[in-house]
Amino acid sequence: MKFIVIGITDNPDPWLPPEVMAIIRQGRVFSGGKRHHEIVAPLLPVDAQWIDITVPLDAVFEQYHDEVVVFASGDPLFFGFANTIRRKMPEADIVLYPSFNSLQLLAHRLVMPYHDMRIVSLTGRPWPKFDRALIERVEKIGVLTDKEHNPAAIAQRMLEYGYTNYVMYVGEHLGNPLLEKVMTLSLEEVTKTDFSMPNCVILNLCGSSHSWFGIPDSEFTLLDGREKMITKMPIRLLTLQVLDLPIKKVFWDIGFCTGSISIEARLQFPHLQIEAFEVRPECESIIQENTRRFGAPGINIHIGDFLEKDISTLPRPDAVFIGGHGGKLKEIFQKVLTVLADDGCIVMNSVKAPKVTTDSHQLWDEACAELGLKQEPPTRILLNENHPIEILKCHR
Repeated sequence: MKFIVIGITDNPDPWLPPEVMAIIRQGRVFSGGKRHHEIVAPLLPVDAQWIDITVPLDAVFEQYHDEVVVFASGDPLFFGFANTIRRKMPEADIVLYPSFNSLQLLAHRLVMPYHDMRIVSLTGRPWPKFDRALIERVEKIGVLTDKEHNPAAIAQRMLEYGYTNYVMYVGEHLGNPLLEKVMTLSLEEVTKTDFSMPNCVILNLCGSSHSWFGIPDSEFTLLDGREKMITKMPIRLLTLQVLDLPIKKVFWDIGFCTGSISIEARLQFPHLQIEAFEVRPECESIIQENTRRFGAPGINIHIGDFLEKDISTLPRPDAVFIGGHGGKLKEIFQKVLTVLADDGCIVMNSVKAPKVTTDSHQLWDEACAELGLKQEPPTRILLNENHPIEILKCHR
């Protein structure tokens, strides 16, 4: 099977090199999106067969045989259809004739160097990689959009989480001399503007921005103003270190309360997917307020009794922190172990309070022994006049 993939822009009267025109004249089976067909239809042979690229893609690929000439947007390897061909038909022979992609065209119009630009595609994709770029304060972000993740939605998310010091450049119908439009706008202006598709965005950081490392406890919104209902900042950072989060992928925070552990983890390790659980419904607004205050988008919040939650559809965690257990630590362990990755770990902080008859460390030891979990030596910390805290860790 052979694919000849030709990249084109939105120009309704495209210029293509002689070599490509010869391929088109000799071709018999062609494929592409509806917009591509409208552009190249005058160039196709009279007896040409056209196969629309629509979902489901499996049905499209069933129609491909022998040799197909495919038209794609810009560079077919830039989040493009050539990647889809490689994934679905890895043995296929692919010949490429690329054009400039939309973000390159926008940078050209702005006379903006783009070698240092991080690319994020939101076309049919969720927010996590975009959120990560914001948290990491990337100076130049190129964004491929769609109808849901449009410039206004992007700007609104940035404003919601405090990433206000960016300028947005929006390019519409790039490559089309009749419809092309390039705009430079503040994020506030973007939220009040309607844009036509297709479009793309470049975000440019203006000035410095504040980043957190060890958020002061006093900065958090607390549950009923209770200072004891938050993992203290030094303990919080040590806990993240014990969890080995730089090498983890999915982090579960069970009993998040104010969200301090999840938020600190999100800001320090934005590559993580974070699932945060809490039984108290009033904590939902608290963690939402704190995530906006500290610029930590993308934490997935689950309210309700963890032991009653359906966790089968969630990504398997390789790091779990238990911030609260309500005396049901063994039951939580048992449920976590049904999904914990083979190389995963569980961490909990235990306070050595003298008036407590059965402390958390004892419950931890009993659960680990009964379930056959291996414990690592605990880390013991004493902060000021507070009771000693032990950071406990176990794994399979």
